[in-house]
Amino acid sequence: MAIITLSYRDLTALMGQDIPQEELLAMLPMLGSDIDSVDGDVMNVEFFPNRPDLYSVEGVARAVRGFIGKETGLANYDITHTDNVLNVDPSVAEIRPFIVAGIVRNVTMTDELIASLMEAQEKLHLTLGRKRKKVAIGVHDMSQLKFPFTYRAVEPKSIKFAPLGYTMEMDMAEILERHEKGMEYASVLEGKSLYPIILDADGKVLSFPPIINGNITTVTESTTDIFLDLTGTDLNTLKTALNIIATLLAERGGKIETVKVIYPDNELVLPDLAPRVREITALEVNALLGTDYSPKLIAEHLRRMRFGAEASGDKITVQVPGYRNDIIHNVDLIEDIAISAGFGNIPSTLPRSITFGSERPLEVLSNNARRLMFGHSYLEVKSLALSCEKEQFEMMHRSESSALVKIQNPINEYLTCVRMTLAPSMMMFLKANKHRDLPQNIFEAGSIVSGTKTIRHLAALSMHSKASFTEMKSLVQTVLRDLNITFELVQCDDPVYIPGRAAEIIVADNSIGSFGEYHPQVLENFELGYPVAGFEIELEPPQS
Repeated sequence: MAIITLSYRDLTALMGQDIPQEELLAMLPMLGSDIDSVDGDVMNVEFFPNRPDLYSVEGVARAVRGFIGKETGLANYDITHTDNVLNVDPSVAEIRPFIVAGIVRNVTMTDELIASLMEAQEKLHLTLGRKRKKVAIGVHDMSQLKFPFTYRAVEPKSIKFAPLGYTMEMDMAEILERHEKGMEYASVLEGKSLYPIILDADGKVLSFPPIINGNITTVTESTTDIFLDLTGTDLNTLKTALNIIATLLAERGGKIETVKVIYPDNELVLPDLAPRVREITALEVNALLGTDYSPKLIAEHLRRMRFGAEASGDKITVQVPGYRNDIIHNVDLIEDIAISAGFGNIPSTLPRSITFGSERPLEVLSNNARRLMFGHSYLEVKSLALSCEKEQFEMMHRSESSALVKIQNPINEYLTCVRMTLAPSMMMFLKANKHRDLPQNIFEAGSIVSGTKTIRHLAALSMHSKASFTEMKSLVQTVLRDLNITFELVQCDDPVYIPGRAAEIIVADNSIGSFGEYHPQVLENFELGYPVAGFEIELEPPQS
């Protein structure tokens, strides 16, 4: 969740219509927000993380103009195509592989715009950007710059420049050690032998992403022409963030121009605000909402939510704006239709039958297992059910399973499949906390998916200098005994473990899991410097 500071005066000016503040405060939650606080003209509003396009007063004004019917359908932004080029050197492929860019000219840098731009940049860094690891945004005064630009990786001490806010030149290693932003975000480049940098045709430093811009491109009140660079690890997310920032500036009167971003094997012309096209039917909408809306009315609701929409027969062709990254499925469109219609206007019904709830046997067993793990001084973690093939198989030293369930339209490269085991996500947890004291003992009781089956698993990992097969065998035997599960142990050949230091757990002639010491290659893949032992078993309540 991101709290955005909105000026009532500035918001209504951008909307082009005066609305009483009380009415506006009642309307904003309908768009997916909570009012955090109000102090005169200043409104602090918390927006849900699925709508980063609302992380600025400009984005909110655009949405409200549609909601009140003043300006509906796709927002129209003219884009001028140019021959300005940013070349991407192959050296960044293993460092920070992606960059997108754009230009916005004729910008009037008012106090309101500067404040909004800085806040949007900060909130996008925290949310979409995962504290600049996934996305980092650079905003530059381009008056002293000359195309073509180059994005490449260099030795940390090979280039010196004055970072933003400084007149003294430093090399990149010094910036990480001495500059406040360098110290704050140095972990993003941890373990890298080369650092990314953006240079203009004369060798002037625009940026050392994701750390700091060069002082030469500082944006001031006299700036009129802005260059935007966004670097990171996920190209689609970068494109969305670029569109959000570019349209923010365009809402204030700026004129968007393209940049050719030339990769070794590809060329992109950005920003690309071309809408994505989806089709939805009135039957889908009415079946989910319990309504009887006509295709024409559905199209009107979609236009109020700033989509392009045209009805033809039972079908509605929908154009999704380039700054909306949250529309993954038609259900997301139906949610916006419900928002436009007003949830209070959607009919409700009472349940047709009376039922009495009780805890499922599987939940009883899972909770008993949790209590046992707490008793052994293990901390519970909760990870996402979505993962990626690299984590689930490659990093775990395993071959991909044919029972893997893949995501058809993944939102990013890290969430491309449903997990088949719990251990990979737990390994990532240990990786993120390897700077903490040892031992680290964690467990998770959660569901995995194999083919068409959803199965409850219990997994545990122990990381310390003496983590061993013997330690894990004792834990497994104690937990299974206390859960009244009769089992036997046999040799395990799973490549995830060190050969000869693992065992398979057999219950009623069926394997329910395994335990052992994890293979050094697995530990290296997750950048773990200490031995790790663990187990993962299937939880199945006794049949009544």
